[in-house]
Formats: sequence, structure tokens, C-alpha cells
Amino acid sequence: MLESARIQSRQSEIRQSLSELVGKPKPTEDETRAMTELDTEYRTNETRYRGALIAEDQERREAGSELETRGGREWADMMGQFEMRQIARALGEDGRALDGATAEIVSELRENGSYQGIPIPYAALALDARSLEQRAGETVASGVMDPIRTLPTIDRIFAASAATRMGASMINIDSGEAEYPVTTSSVTAGWQATETGDVAGPTVYATTDKPLTPAHTLGITMTLTRKTLKQAGNALEQAVRRDMNGTISEELDKAVFLGSGASGQPDGVIAGASGYGITETAVGASATWGAFRAAVVRFMTANAITSPDQVRLLMRPEIWNELDETIFDSGSGMTEWDRLLKNIPLQNIVISSNALAAPAGGPPTESNALMTASTGGVPPIFMGMWGGIDLIRDPYTAAPSGALKLTALVTADVTVSRSAQLEVLTQVQNA
Repeated sequence: MLESARIQSRQSEIRQSLSELVGKPKPTEDETRAMTELDTEYRTNETRYRGALIAEDQERREAGSELETRGGREWADMMGQFEMRQIARALGEDGRALDGATAEIVSELRENGSYQGIPIPYAALALDARSLEQRAGETVASGVMDPIRTLPTIDRIFAASAATRMGASMINIDSGEAEYPVTTSSVTAGWQATETGDVAGPTVYATTDKPLTPAHTLGITMTLTRKTLKQAGNALEQAVRRDMNGTISEELDKAVFLGSGASGQPDGVIAGASGYGITETAVGASATWGAFRAAVVRFMTANAITSPDQVRLLMRPEIWNELDETIFDSGSGMTEWDRLLKNIPLQNIVISSNALAAPAGGPPTESNALMTASTGGVPPIFMGMWGGIDLIRDPYTAAPSGALKLTALVTADVTVSRSAQLEVLTQVQNA
């Protein structure tokens, strides 16, 4: 042990002893004498510690070069223990597991690179260290090292889920089908007409099952070339997986509203509005608060809501632009957008170009809008997802080129609860 380290250890013992002695309210003469001696020793050791550091500085400088090259020598010694016969056995019919230094080297290579088979260090294949060329030709300007620092990969940008913001309930299903019975009947009340008469007769209580079936599977496949894997390292595969997850989220978000019900797609809320029995109202005019207010009134009439702030609104960016550009009161400068926000909170408004189809027709062009309400705690839309994302790693299909294929699969379905909780506004114009 270095002298400076030994002195540090003794200083710690002195501090511990002093802390025990000074904590006594009435120390004895022996304890007072001990505190004085410990204090003197502590001060002396401080001087000795500085002297030891100066004396040991030269020793550290001499050992520095040896410490810097020790790691390389240890790796070279371990490389001498690498056994190619273990690799042959592992790739053979018996598939014997690697052990010893060979297993440690393979594990180290896997942690620092991307390999689909068993990695073998170049040094293990070289008969002589000189057989590995270090450079080609003479050093010229173009051959000088050009180090590049690779920063963390920036993921793609995806819009926040419009489905969840519109009140959709995401349900995870392990297996099989799921049904949600929703009450579709209404109870009728009646007064007793005469003293001996009966009240209104019994009303049939009816429910309608809203099924979610695992009949729709969404998938995405990406191929990573060997050069890409070597160039970007392990972070690339993680970035690709996040990219896959974002792409699937965006496509599912789109399917909730625009799913065609054909070619494997589920029935979207807007595209399949007629099948769900959802009211579709043609505005046929420029977007104003008045057009949306009429829909709010219809929700109130159907007892779906009691206040405008209970409604959620989905619109295109072009509609927002029209509302914000249209002046309602030139004196105050109030726009149609301001009037809308006075009744429907901003957090209940979703502006999306992914969940709604692009404007068409015109001029002026027209697009759709969707209004939903959660009634009695029942969400307007159900979206079932079976399990999680099934990520399949395929190193065999593109094995001749060394590429890697990743496939992600998701099984999902969409349905609505009560049609009275949704309304589609069509032909909403923007100038």
C-alpha cells in the first residue's frame, strides 16, 4: 500500500475516534488528554500526507506507461488462448457451447458489434501479425484519418395519438374475441292516469354486443444491410425498432378513423359511419362555430352531454386555419376560432392531418370533422389490441448478403359503443 493511502486510512480512524470523544458532555481527564494527542497526530499526518504525495508523484509517472499498455498485453495474452476448434464444434452438428477464453472473446465481440453468426477476431486467423496490412500505399491527404463522432440517432417525428385524445379506449386482449354489451333500449316512465289504474307497462331492456375480433393484422418489414449494421452499431437496431413502433402507432391511429373495412383493414369510425349508425351531417358551408354548435345541440338533445365542454372535436389543419382567419366581430377582432374555444376547451380539440382525409373538391375544398362524447363514463370508441408488438428477427432470408430483416406485427380491431356518442360533419369548407 502506498504511504499516502496508509496515512489517509489513519486519518479516518482519528476522525472516528474524535467524533466519539467530543460527543461526551463531560469527558474525563484521560479522554481530554486523548483528544489533544489525536488532534496533534492529525495535524502531523496532514504534513506527512502532502510529503508522501510529492514523493509518490514520480513513481506514478514511471508506472503510467506500463498501466496504459497493460490492457493491450492482457488482450493479446487472452487471444493466444482462442481456440478455433471450439468454433468448428459450435457450428457443427453437436452445437457444443463455447467456454473459457474463447467464450469470453466471442462475448466481448458481440457486445461491441453486430453479428448474426459467431464472431471471430482477425488476430485468430492471422498466421503472423505482419499478415494484417495496416495501410495501403503511402500516406496522402485523402488517406489521413477523418474521425467522425456518431451522436445518438434522432428518431422520426410522429403525431400524438388522435384516437386516445378523442376518447377512444385502448383494450389489450390476450387471446380470443371480446364483446362489450351496450344498452340500446330506453326505459319509458308513465303516470298513473286513474286512482285504480296502472303505471306504464314494463319496457324490454335490450343490449347490443360490440365485438372485437382478431381478424386484422398490421405489419411492417425493414431490412438492414451489413454495411449499415457495421457502420452504426447496436444503436441502429434500437432506433429502427422505435421507428417501427412509431410507424405502427401512426397507422393504427389512421385506421381507427379511416379504416376501409377491406383489404384487411378494420372499419374506421368515419369511413364506416353508416355501418355503425353514426349520424352524418353535411355542413356545405365554410367552417364556423355555428356549424359545430348545431352538432353540440344535437348531442344535448340526445342526452349524450349536458355542456359543450364535454365534447371532443377532431378537425383538419385547414379547418383550423379557416376558423382562425374568419373574423366574427371586426370591432373586437374576435375570430370564429375564439368563439369555438369559449365553448369547447382547447384540450378537447384535436387537429390532425393523419386521422382525417385530405381536403377534396372545390373550390373551396371540403373535408370531414368528427365530434365525440363520453357518456356515463363509456368511451365512444373501443380499440382492441391482441398482445404486444410481435417483433420477428430474420437473419436467414438475406443471409447471402449479410443483411438483417425485422418484421413487426400487430393485431387490432375497432368498434364504437353507442352511435349517439359520435357525429361526423361532412363537407366542411375552407376558403
